[in-house]
Amino acid sequence: MVFNFDTLLETLPEGTSLTEYIIKMLIMFAIGGILIYLAIKKEYEPALLLPIGFGAILANIPLTSIVENPVTGELGIFGALYEATIANELFPVLIFIAVGAMIDFGPLFQTPSMLFFGAAAQFGIFATMMVALALGFSLKEAGAIGVIGAADGPTTIYVGSAFGLDKGIMGPLTVAAYSYMSLVPIIQPPVIKALTTKKERQIRMDFQQKEVSKLTRILFPIVVTVIAGIIAPESVALIGALMFGNLIRECGVLNRLSETAQTTLANLVTILLGITIGTTMNAEAFLTKNTLLIMLLGLVAFIFDTAGGVMFAKLLNLFRKDKINPMVGAAGISAFPMSARVIQKLAKDEDPHNFVLMQSVAANVSGQLGSVVAGSMILVLIGKIAGL
Repeated sequence: MVFNFDTLLETLPEGTSLTEYIIKMLIMFAIGGILIYLAIKKEYEPALLLPIGFGAILANIPLTSIVENPVTGELGIFGALYEATIANELFPVLIFIAVGAMIDFGPLFQTPSMLFFGAAAQFGIFATMMVALALGFSLKEAGAIGVIGAADGPTTIYVGSAFGLDKGIMGPLTVAAYSYMSLVPIIQPPVIKALTTKKERQIRMDFQQKEVSKLTRILFPIVVTVIAGIIAPESVALIGALMFGNLIRECGVLNRLSETAQTTLANLVTILLGITIGTTMNAEAFLTKNTLLIMLLGLVAFIFDTAGGVMFAKLLNLFRKDKINPMVGAAGISAFPMSARVIQKLAKDEDPHNFVLMQSVAANVSGQLGSVVAGSMILVLIGKIAGL
């Protein structure tokens, strides 16, 4: 389509003047530029924020038909890609195969008690969902917004897609989920310090290296898939993909497939997911009060999740002789391995000889499982209420 000023005027959204349209377009260009800046200059989740930012710019070029032809209404290339890969949850599932191939559950086998923190740190999901409902979001929208607190972008996209949320919600959801994942080193420390004393942050934890058999590593993804599938059938797609990727890693006979899943598959899907989500950020749909609320609620969810993990650890310490460093509880979110690194850095800042990385990693990988189960619970609960 050749640019035609008359066509532009004819296709302006109802009730929008040309001046308003241009201002909104420039704002979206600026937002796309900011995301690209954060990706390149600050290195905040560059693999996702850069394509999302560029996609936002593409989607707001006047008379572009990459998403939908403004005259005929026919789907463009990225509109078709969205319907074929995100609306049907394909991309989130593929990403989970890649994530599963990257995860080493060894630290969790050696400190299985850390599994509880993967559950406790999902508190923010349900708390934020209640807040979102109180602010006027629909039940489905509130559920998807709450999942941002899992610090797990693919799960957020999966739940939103399963609920059939429109692109105007999916764009802000995805940007919030991945933006806050990259901001874990900024968000978590002040929350942790506000809830703990210096003495608590200096607690040392014993860690004894144990040999984990190959059979255990192979059986783990199979058993987890079966148990999770029986308890929450809606979790099978995500937990099954995550565990399948881990089985490829641990079986020892599919090294090339494991490497492909960790690199080629992860990179390809991430690029396409990012730019496709970015193209949903049309000014009319994105520049709304709901977008701002979703971004704020995403921050609230992260804070609640971090606080939930810390407070759960402090609660356990009331009944334990061998105390848990409460900071480890905050690693129960799904932002792997960023959160574990943040906790270790905080511990080292308080005591240069304190090493809690392995326990933090164990809590962090359990958070991967916890986020999937929590997302599935949202699907089940809201599905039953809404009759899905």
